[in-house]
Amino acid sequence: MIAPHTPAFWRATLALCLGSFMVFANLYVTQPLLPMIAEQYNVSALQSSVSFTIATLTLGLSLLFYGPLSDAVGRKGIMLFTMVGITLTTACLALTSGYPSLLLLRALQGFFLAGLPAIAVAYMSDEFNADALMIAVGIYISGNSLGGIGGRLMGGFLGENLGLGGTFTVMAILSLLLTLAFFWLLPPSRHFEPKPLRPKLMLAQMGEHLVNKRLLLSYLIGGLSFFIFVNQYSYITFVLKDSPYSLSAQYIGLLFLTYLSGTYASAISGKLARRFSQPVCMMAGTIIIMFGSAVTLIPSLLAIVIGLFINAFGFFLTHSTASSWVSLNARSGKASASSLYLTFYYIGASTGGIYLDMFWHQGRWTAVVEGSWLMLLMILLLGYGLQRLHRVSEHTSL
Repeated sequence: MIAPHTPAFWRATLALCLGSFMVFANLYVTQPLLPMIAEQYNVSALQSSVSFTIATLTLGLSLLFYGPLSDAVGRKGIMLFTMVGITLTTACLALTSGYPSLLLLRALQGFFLAGLPAIAVAYMSDEFNADALMIAVGIYISGNSLGGIGGRLMGGFLGENLGLGGTFTVMAILSLLLTLAFFWLLPPSRHFEPKPLRPKLMLAQMGEHLVNKRLLLSYLIGGLSFFIFVNQYSYITFVLKDSPYSLSAQYIGLLFLTYLSGTYASAISGKLARRFSQPVCMMAGTIIIMFGSAVTLIPSLLAIVIGLFINAFGFFLTHSTASSWVSLNARSGKASASSLYLTFYYIGASTGGIYLDMFWHQGRWTAVVEGSWLMLLMILLLGYGLQRLHRVSEHTSL
């Protein structure tokens, strides 16, 4: 098994981080381009946003497919195949001339985007020992956050200077280079044990994961945390567009640089989990989000930015430890367990805006923070329940 800080550890971790960066950069690159898409294809703002959400939707649904498939046929080959698929669909996006074609390609791209996130942690759980796994998952998830930041920043910069076609061309070239690096760096699977691909068995595994309290609680914690975190950004943009801040879209887009504190939190989450416990880290991350949300209520641009930095640190600490917890506690079908976690995660992202919208209409940002606190208190209780289960298992093992 791969041990921490060995050459094999760094090669595998770097490969998965580069792959993760590629996936999430391609997913989020269109987000700052939505006004340009609306203008170029003569569609409404709501219609243009579908070019982003359709990829997220197909990604979330496809996660349930790739996990069980990789349990049967292997890890590296599927991840490499889907990265090639991402590269080809991005290249095709550079050539598309109609909006229906763009939506079709983005939906297909979402299918390919799901491959690496569904399998990466399972690959690590196969090949890394327990200490290396906790460290590597944190570093890997930091690659997720860097991909999200990089995709948005590249989309805004490239779109303004090169247009839509040029943006997708550059992204396709970058994706090809990262795919080649992934292929060269990632060690082949040495401890993978294939299982027959049986649909009934897959459904049975999913059911087993859902009745496993240790997994179900972590699914809810991860999904509900993203439910709040990512959708807070949507509503804070309306606050910052209005007086007294009156920020332009270009500067509002820079808000996603606050994800950098989350990159750091992900990178150190493994060390924190070894010193304390993963459920304690999840609860700590939730409390940090509650504090950061409260800071954003101070009527100052600086305070809002600081609050978002705090929120990102807390969220990614929770997400990193919840993700590694799933892989360590799945009795079987680790890839399907991880993909089910990510399905909860993206469903949370898709539905949180509906929940917060009720509070927005009642009392604008102050009410959004109040609504966030209600959900975060529920997440804190879930984390406490998970910590109690953890203590019982530790006592039993003694």
